[in-house]
Amino acid sequence: MFIQTEPTPNPDTLKFLPGQIVTGASGPYDFASPGETGTSPLAQSLFTVAGITRVFLGSDFISLTKAPDMDWKHVRPMALAAIMDHFVAGLPVMNTNASAATGSSEGASVDDYEGETAEIVGEIIELIDTRVRPAVAQDGGDIVFHRFEPETGIVHLSMRGACAGCPSSAFTLKQGIENMLKAYVPEVTAVEAAL
Repeated sequence: MFIQTEPTPNPDTLKFLPGQIVTGASGPYDFASPGETGTSPLAQSLFTVAGITRVFLGSDFISLTKAPDMDWKHVRPMALAAIMDHFVAGLPVMNTNASAATGSSEGASVDDYEGETAEIVGEIIELIDTRVRPAVAQDGGDIVFHRFEPETGIVHLSMRGACAGCPSSAFTLKQGIENMLKAYVPEVTAVEAAL
């Protein structure tokens, strides 16, 4: 098994490409701490690697975030070994009873809105899914729509995986995503990070 690695805009996060499906259509899954990994044997294994602080499982990649005081030259070989051991052993990435709350469905949907607001939210979600999400996945992350405030025009989004905590994520939200949404959906006035 050959696993490629790619840098991400976040210097503390590397993207690992095992050359096979990781979560497929069931993900992505974001684990911000070892206590959240009950549904994923792979994430449990990766958190045993000294220095790993976050595990993000995408459709065909794994993004790992390390502690800022650790060096990738020490963490990367151990992470590669853990990924390889997991896949070679044929272990599942997620247990079959995995909770959807950890996966990609944690954000809001069009069904949470009514009337004209539902139409606006539908446009926002479609733009995020077709134009933003693929670009963010290239950097080893994901983006989640949380809510739209029709009174103010503010869209609340959160970044996950390599993009969570990335020094350039605020710039990406404000300059890239906000400008694009405002251009296509005139009701959008701003984009803010969801808390």
